[in-house]
Amino acid sequence: MSRRATLADRAQYLALRAVVAALETLPWSWAASLGAALGGLGYSPLRIRRRVVESQIAAAFPAMTAREVRQTAHESYRHLGRNVAEVALIPRIGAAGVRALFTEVEGWPLVEAAIADGRGIVLVTGHLGNAELAGAYFAARGVPTDAIARRQANPLFDQYVTTMRERIGMTIIPDSEAVRRSVRSLKDGRLVAMLSDQGVRGMASTFVPFFGRPAKTPRGPAVFALRLDAPVLVASSMRLVDGNFRMTVEAIPVERTGDRERDVDTLVARYTAALERHIRRAPAQYFWQHRRWRRQPPEGTADAVMAAGAAALAGSGSNADAGSDATRARVS
Repeated sequence: MSRRATLADRAQYLALRAVVAALETLPWSWAASLGAALGGLGYSPLRIRRRVVESQIAAAFPAMTAREVRQTAHESYRHLGRNVAEVALIPRIGAAGVRALFTEVEGWPLVEAAIADGRGIVLVTGHLGNAELAGAYFAARGVPTDAIARRQANPLFDQYVTTMRERIGMTIIPDSEAVRRSVRSLKDGRLVAMLSDQGVRGMASTFVPFFGRPAKTPRGPAVFALRLDAPVLVASSMRLVDGNFRMTVEAIPVERTGDRERDVDTLVARYTAALERHIRRAPAQYFWQHRRWRRQPPEGTADAVMAAGAAALAGSGSNADAGSDATRARVS
């Protein structure tokens, strides 16, 4: 149960509503451009986590020049600001408006086939492109969509965001209720969307390769998929040059070898690799502001984690066996 709102919470909430009201007076493209301009201030002059962003981009893309790293970092801040403005306007444009934004769609037959199969869908996405629009698009296409979301610290803001998401057709599952409600949703044939690219304290996780380094990654989607025999899809909604979006959906192979723990680790490695592929198509559209590699596996196990991840992607049974102990270096 959320706490009661304080005076500070109310002031923050009123400020938020004032900003949203101002954005709602603008056409979509103007609001997005304004958001981008404001987001760019985070890079310069405010320099909010600028060093973190640039160092992570440089490590993930070692072939980039220093200038390219700075350009990508700057654009990532502009992208973040643009996202915030767009999300505020989603309820205004409604389901038809959301569908119209996606002028390119790849892999949608995978969604239709999974829905027809009736076992539900575990949808994995991350903080890339406009993740909020991704969930809205599935709901706008008539897919029964549940999204697992972390509660906001401000209870008024939390209620506002939840109501906004539900107005566009999604059902929100607080992360504290994810285990119980996700099982029920999947059994009912619904799609359950999960952001799976941040190592959060207290969350069951597995270290898997991500841009050439071990990264603490949530294992919940893999556990649900294997437990309930549900298909796993990875999706992203990436912004195109003209301001519209491309939805990309791909299926992730789910193997059952009889070793549930190893199968979970393998699946986590596979959907993380898929997210990396999506990010590589547009690096500036990823949320580099998060310290993705802050937590690392126990000393001396990083090489084994990387080897096990490579084996998982290659589908090699013997190699996967050799590295399974390392990928089980879980943290909570």
